[in-house]
Amino acid sequence: MGLLDKLSGWLGLRKKEVNVLCLGLDNSGKTTIINQLKPANTQAQEIVPTIGFNIEKFKSSSLSFTVFDMSGQSRYRNLWEHYYKESHAIIFVIDSGDKLRMVVAKEELDTLLNHEDIRSKKMPVLFFANKMDLRDAMSSVKVSQMLSLENIKDKPWHI
Repeated sequence: MGLLDKLSGWLGLRKKEVNVLCLGLDNSGKTTIINQLKPANTQAQEIVPTIGFNIEKFKSSSLSFTVFDMSGQSRYRNLWEHYYKESHAIIFVIDSGDKLRMVVAKEELDTLLNHEDIRSKKMPVLFFANKMDLRDAMSSVKVSQMLSLENIKDKPWHI
């Protein structure tokens, strides 16, 4: 069973076609993570910062994924909400080594979770604590505490 199959099982996704939003601040590693989810023969060799958004489509054995890789630059974050209504799951990527911007990540997460198109859904959220290999990276427990993930009671989530 591949990573996408495990992810879809954990997220409880039963549909044949799934729309996933990949969100997080700029330079958190969203595009790299999406690239690793794709089949090996379609992976990009070089990753460049996303301007606006990218759409990636690929399949696992049981599902067809459309992943919206949204830019995390502050001037593009207002685009996120245009994709909430049609999404089935969210991958929220956090740079575990970026302690200074953890407050900004929490503000964006709170805004996301309180949006009317998200708040009313039981949409699963996968928090990806990225860059854990960095020397000063925070643990997933610390990231969870800083984002107050324990307060999310109305959605299935995992970090």
